[in-house]
Order: sequence, then C-alpha cells, then structure tokens
Amino acid sequence: MLLGIIGIILSLVLLITLAYRGMPVIIAAPIASVVALVFSGAPILASYTEIFMPAMAGYVGSYFPIFLLGAIFGLLMTVTGYAESIARTVTGWIGARNAILATVITSALMTYGGISLFVVAFVMFPLARELFRVADIPKRLIPGTIALGIFTFTMTALPGTPQVQNLIPGQFFGTGAYAAPILGIIAAVMIFGGGWAWLEYRRRSLQAKGEHFEGLGGTTADGRSGIHAAARAASHSASRPASRPGTGRGPGAALREQERAEDRPAVETEDNAHGVQAMLAPRHPLLPFIPLLTVFAVTFACTLLIFPNVEWGYLAEEKFGGVDMDSRSGIWAVILGLLVAILVIVAFNIREFAALRKGFAEGVKGSMLPIFSVGSEVGYGAVVASVAAFAFIRDSVFNLGGGALVTSVVSTSVTAAITGSSSGGMTIALNAFGEELRNLAVEQGVSLEIMHKMTALAAGGLDTLPHSGAVVTLLIVCGMTHRQSYKDIGMVTLVVPALTVAILLGALFLLGLA
Repeated sequence: MLLGIIGIILSLVLLITLAYRGMPVIIAAPIASVVALVFSGAPILASYTEIFMPAMAGYVGSYFPIFLLGAIFGLLMTVTGYAESIARTVTGWIGARNAILATVITSALMTYGGISLFVVAFVMFPLARELFRVADIPKRLIPGTIALGIFTFTMTALPGTPQVQNLIPGQFFGTGAYAAPILGIIAAVMIFGGGWAWLEYRRRSLQAKGEHFEGLGGTTADGRSGIHAAARAASHSASRPASRPGTGRGPGAALREQERAEDRPAVETEDNAHGVQAMLAPRHPLLPFIPLLTVFAVTFACTLLIFPNVEWGYLAEEKFGGVDMDSRSGIWAVILGLLVAILVIVAFNIREFAALRKGFAEGVKGSMLPIFSVGSEVGYGAVVASVAAFAFIRDSVFNLGGGALVTSVVSTSVTAAITGSSSGGMTIALNAFGEELRNLAVEQGVSLEIMHKMTALAAGGLDTLPHSGAVVTLLIVCGMTHRQSYKDIGMVTLVVPALTVAILLGALFLLGLA
C-alpha cells in the first residue's frame, strides 16, 4: 500500500515536471500513468488499453461537441473581426489606460459567451498586448490578466456559463447550468474583485520599480513577442493566410485610423495560433455582441423554459442508454446555444461566406488538441483511481466526516490538482464518488444545486498548478515563462478562488446549508 501511495505521488511529480518543461500532456499523462502502475504492481498494457483509453474516449465522447462548436465559434468571431471589435468597444467604454480591467472584461465576455477557453487565450493575446503597450504596463502581467477573465469566475461561478466546468456536475447531481445562481454571483464577485485587486497592486508595484512594457526579454526587434513560433508549436495548426489582394494594409484600416485620430489605441490584429486573422469588419460596433448574447439567451431558454415542458420519456429506452434528462439538459442547451450563435454569425456575413470557411476549418483543427489533452489527463486520473492505493485515499477522504459538501469540495480539489485540469479532475472525482455524494447529500438535506456550484468552484481552484496544460498553453501563447508570469497566474486562478471556496464553505456551514 505504501509503495502504491509513493507511486501516485511520484507520478504526479513527474506529470508536473514534464508539463513544466513543455512536454504535451497527451504524452506526459501516459508516462506518468506508467509510474503509478509500476509502483502498484498493476499490468501496464492492460491498464492502458482497458482503463486509460476508455476513460479518455468517454470524456471526448461526452464533451467533443462543446469543444468543437466553441472552437468554431471563436474562430468565426476572429475572422469576422467581431472579437477585435468587442475589445475595442469595451476599451472605449472603460478607457485605454484601464488596460487590465478592459482585458479581463473582454476575456470574460468571450468566455461567458461560449467561446472555448483555449480559443479565447489565442484571440485575446494580440489585443491585450496592444492595450498593455499603450498603457505601458509590464507585459509579464498579460497572462495573469487573461487568466482571470477565462480560467476563473466565468468558467465556474457565473450562473449559466456554457463552459464544461459548469456542466459536468449536472450529469451527476441532476442539476442545470443555472444551479445556485445567487451563490454563483457572490463567488464571481469575490473572485473577480480579489483577482483584479492583485493585478492592480502588481501593476503599481512593478511600475514603481521602473518596469515598463518592454522591461522583460522575449521580444523581437520590432517589439513583438515570439507569439507566432510558440503558439504554432502549441497548436500544431499554423497556416498563414495569403494577404488580401489589392491592398498593402490590413483589414479594418479605416477604423484603426479613425481610432488613432480619436487618440484611442488601435488593436492590431496578427495571425493567432490557428493561422487566422480578422478578414472582415463589423458594420456596427454593437453587432459583435449579438452572437454572445445569443448563446446566453438560447441556453437560458432551453434550460428553464423549453426543456422542462418537453416530454422526454423516450430517453428511458435502451437505445438511448436509459439516460436521465436532468443529466443531459445542460450540455444540450449549450450545444444548441453555440449552434444558433454560429448560424447568426453566418447569417450576418452570408455574402462573405468564403471568408468564414477558414474559421470553420481552423476551428475544427483547433478543437482537437485541447479536448485530447484534457481527455489524456482524465485517462491518467482513471489509471490512478484504479490502483489499490487510491481506494485507501478515497476511503480516507470519506472518513474525514465533513459531510457531502466538504467531501465533494476536497475530492474535486485534490483530483484537479493531480491532473492539472478542472474539468478532468472533476470528472475523475465525480466518476469515483458522484453517486455516493449525491446519496449522501440527499440523506443530509444538502441542496444538490449548492453541491453543483461548490463542486464546480472547487474544480477551478487547485487546477492551475504549474503543470496545468491550460497554464502552459497560455504562457506559450503570450511568450512568457513560468518564472516571469506564473506568480500572478497562481494568485488570480489558484489562491483567490481557493480562498473564495473556503470562505463560502464556512458561510454555508454557519447558515446551516451544508
């Protein structure tokens, strides 16, 4: 038993080390799994083909539509110039000098609008870089600023967020995407407020020490970061489009020149990691917000108005797996929301459909690496969960005597930390404990909606340790290293969310709700 526990710990250390050194999680996770299996004495090949791969395939099978549609949606928002326009509009409202707040809000809008987290990271960096350059804010803060907008409150806390981290608990607790809305809003305010306060403190501190936007290395001769090479290496999908014929200037040049005349920063667009750049320009600055609102409106209508009034009895048939509608409504609502939003973008730009085709093609390719990376982490977790030592750890967690809510929060936090993935860790924890946790919550009179929200929040705490695939990808996209930027990423995505969960958990106990 002791050797098995040591093997789990060593496998986690190895996974963190390999990820920290840039090895893709798709490769690092199986390697780390082998270490855990060797120390536990379990068969390696059988565990790989019968445990690792089915777990990975199960995750991909459940959430691939979300990743696929989210990636396509994000790339279409880029091709149409909608993402750039949203950033420009938000900056105009807030002010160019409030670059940190503008970047967080823009990132949050895109994430809450249903765009895949990985896609938002690729889309936001060129925009954030220009805002930070104009405001002369040290660029080492860019990764932490983007991370606050995409890896925290919009991913797990805000009611109705279409990100998978908010959908997974519903499959186990029979709840929807809008579970415990008041609790979610309170958590979102705490995480946003705490993260923003830290970033502003760091900005003042670094500027007081004389650090400027170009105060760190890693830029080329023209002051731009190594985004092209690094991001292409991260996504394996670069294909620079040919420049538009008949002009030496990029798309939206007239809008940019108008903005310069108004003394506002122009957000320069360059190829992102998917090789796609803005090819069109929206006709009105508010038009790009419509697709984001569409995702929210359709998701809300399906979850609370349409689905509850539809007869779903046929789902009990064997050919449909005998599933329960409560476990599927959240995912189905988001799929429909993203699909309708994509159709809205196409309808608005039907005359330019040839330009949209690149967004569709690159969106399909861009969805592959993220979902298989997370799926590989789920496979690693399944292997760890299969060894005898994990059963001892699981029983120890349940024997803590903290009740259903504490057990769910602790088990989810631990597995998210091990895998470096919020969705992967939560899937592993709930696959192992979900049924027992639901029964225990019912016995103890704990609201399943509160269980849903607190479990999602717990998944978004310790998931961003240095080996996290999302953290590694974000740093690569931004051309930064762990040494330069992880301190800020860790504070806004790990420390602040974890403290929020602890505070809310204590408050729920005081109110008798846990």
